Amino acid sequence: MSILALPALPATAAAAAPAPAAIAAGDTVIHAGALLDRPGRAARGASTIIVRAGRIAAVLDGLIPPPPGVQLIDLSTRHVLPGLIDSHVHLGSDRAGNEGLLAGFTENRELAALEAYWNARKTVAAGFTTVRNLGDAGATLALREAIARGWVDGPRIVDAGASISATAGHMDDRLGVRDEFAEHMPHGHLCDGAEDCRRAVRQQVGRGADVIKIATTGGVNSRIGAGLGAQLFDDEVKALIDTAHMYGKKVAVHAHGNDGILLALRHGADSIEHGTMLDDQTVALMRKTGAYYVPTLSTVNGYIERLAANPGAYSPEVRAKIEWRIGITGKSLEKAVPAGVRIAFGTDAGVSKHGRNADEFELMVKHGMTPMAAIEAATVNAADLLGLSAEIGTIEPGKSADLIAVDGDPVADVKRLKAVGFVMRAGRVLKGE
Repeated sequence: MSILALPALPATAAAAAPAPAAIAAGDTVIHAGALLDRPGRAARGASTIIVRAGRIAAVLDGLIPPPPGVQLIDLSTRHVLPGLIDSHVHLGSDRAGNEGLLAGFTENRELAALEAYWNARKTVAAGFTTVRNLGDAGATLALREAIARGWVDGPRIVDAGASISATAGHMDDRLGVRDEFAEHMPHGHLCDGAEDCRRAVRQQVGRGADVIKIATTGGVNSRIGAGLGAQLFDDEVKALIDTAHMYGKKVAVHAHGNDGILLALRHGADSIEHGTMLDDQTVALMRKTGAYYVPTLSTVNGYIERLAANPGAYSPEVRAKIEWRIGITGKSLEKAVPAGVRIAFGTDAGVSKHGRNADEFELMVKHGMTPMAAIEAATVNAADLLGLSAEIGTIEPGKSADLIAVDGDPVADVKRLKAVGFVMRAGRVLKGE
């Protein structure tokens, strides 16, 4: 791949080969060896993409020579596809278990903001030009704005603010902390009772959250041995989801146990995150409601790597849940795929490692998806889940110029997406210059 500013041609040469009318001064021309412009459909052959003011202006068949002085990005030996979308990340940290708990006490908030930026840079370099950040202390809300203003480079961020759960639920960071310290830790994002749950949603809306994240069940990483079943009552879940929808916000629901999944789906959840214990009833209800399933399979990679480096990385009650999660991962996806459940790509990066998001593709294929379906989940489907289908997810005129390139055909071998060599977001080259 090379980026060239072509010199002006002699008048006679220019007359012999006039520039296509679609290409104008100031455009960027991209030559793609093969183009998967709309995942879910067959790829096109050699193609020319015209980028104008950060957007796709045209997609043409063949390698069209640009006019004199127009920038050419030569990806004619590579496969080009839309920028990838990770629907479930936590940019605020790349650490977990006891290491993450200690960092929360010893490191200041300013450093946390820089860590979020560092993780965002790793993510976009891996080809993920958009992410949905599902909960942290607030650093990513600020990072979202800095990226949108062009102050720093990174992926487009859809942010949930702080995730919501009940007291002693999955989002209660006071678990496992001494009482005299726990009372000083943030807990406004926790709620008990329907009225309090409405307040918790409104608090995140007021902070500028794009989406609301709630937990209807326990979690693997929460420092309490209270299981992975439901931890909210019916009226609390209804209050949370109804309030979010009243403000026009979609609701992403952390849920492992089947009882908590059913609670969320019955009240209109937009996506189920993890969904580790899906059964025939919940699969049928997901199909009926149209809720997306975000499997987050690659969390197990993070667990395995951290335990290999340090067997004491997690407290005993968390370690027991991790062993269970490793053993059951992928079983729900194997039920959801043949049933026709809508699936969006998400990794839970932060539990798994940032910048390694594409590891999820291999696990999705291992547990029942075709490579094309997995790519579609990370582009077309994820864009729909995030409410951004008019902006991203495909390469077509009018959309943001978010695209990546890899060596070899990712539909033939999805592992190709682990080595993204070129990244453009909104017309800016962020990798591959």
